[in-house]
Amino acid sequence: MLKAMRTHADKDEWDEAASIAKDAAPYMHAKLASIQHTGRNGGPIQTVDVTRLKGMSDQELEVLERALVQIGIVDGDPGREGGEEV
Repeated sequence: MLKAMRTHADKDEWDEAASIAKDAAPYMHAKLASIQHTGRNGGPIQTVDVTRLKGMSDQELEVLERALVQIGIVDGDPGREGGEEV
């Protein structure tokens, strides 16, 4: 198929070359799978504008993180030094 495609392309027979390329494509290139992304329990994905956290002290950020873990929005970071395993 590729040889025939190249032969047509060398002769500037672009319609024929394109038709063969279309037929050959599934054998040359993997088709991507369709994936649907969702948030927790199939709901919408939550986003956060982290630029709004700029200027918060480490202590304020720790309090915020504990609150978010407690209400289930984030899982926490059990590997963080001084952090509490969740």
